[in-house]
Amino acid sequence: MTLQRKRIGINGEEIASNFLLKNGFKIVQKNFTCKLGEIDIIAEKNHKLHFIEVKTRIGTDKGQPYEAVNFRKLQHIKNTIDYYLLKKNLKNSKLSIDVVSIVLARDNSVDRLKLYENITL
Repeated sequence: MTLQRKRIGINGEEIASNFLLKNGFKIVQKNFTCKLGEIDIIAEKNHKLHFIEVKTRIGTDKGQPYEAVNFRKLQHIKNTIDYYLLKKNLKNSKLSIDVVSIVLARDNSVDRLKLYENITL
């Protein structure tokens, strides 16, 4: 991953965190990592745990950000969630896999931001 792509990703995660907080979510953890993968943001709202993948792009020349969450990526997310739940001894929790899709303008301002909740492929 190039340094520029990493900066865009970090910026996107910060934008997403602020958006979630403004919309009633409580951030539980950011960047949970294990050998199975990474969860960008784990948040809680209305007694439900939200496992959130943040996808950020400048413009849409290469497609919409959310389109990068394909079957393979979703499988990694699900495996990482299973590990997280086991590690934290969380049973019978309501869960949601979500995507925050962010399109930035060339000046890095937010052009579009959309939260897709409870996604499945």
